[in-house]
Amino acid sequence: MDVSTVLQSPFAPVTFVVAPALLTNASSVLAMSTVNRMIRAHDRMHGFFAKSEAGELSDFFLAQVDRVEKQAALLLRALHSIYVALAAFACATLVTLLGAGLLSFVGVAGIRFFAGLGIALGFVGVGGLVIGCLNLFRATYLSVFNIRDEAGAIRLRQRNRPARIESANRRPAQAPLRACLC
Repeated sequence: MDVSTVLQSPFAPVTFVVAPALLTNASSVLAMSTVNRMIRAHDRMHGFFAKSEAGELSDFFLAQVDRVEKQAALLLRALHSIYVALAAFACATLVTLLGAGLLSFVGVAGIRFFAGLGIALGFVGVGGLVIGCLNLFRATYLSVFNIRDEAGAIRLRQRNRPARIESANRRPAQAPLRACLC
């Protein structure tokens, strides 16, 4: 690789920085959404704890408690992986900036070193994102499983509701509104 071809355009070194910077931004957004999901799992567990303190926690909810606990563990693993990805992409951005800044001083061997280090950090970052997303997928599956359980319990309750309660909740038909052309 000839150093002069890279230096022909002042924007050439910037192109090496753009990809890791965009991936850093994407990792940050994913980390924020994962933290929000972790907070929601915490709130859900806190609600289960309040029900258990009041003596309202049934076997049905105990199964959900187990799933929410597993979900929180998966979210934590995902967050660890996403943080590793975020650090790797930030380091890759720094390495490529350093390489671009030292381009005229380090020569071909230096360029290859910085490029190789940047690519290696990029692979670490992508690996962290993949592992984080797999854990997020598994955590989402547990959420859907809890939603299906709750939906099934609601449907069962609706089917077993006494008819008198349903008739008391029905509103009488209202007379249609007449248009006033005043």
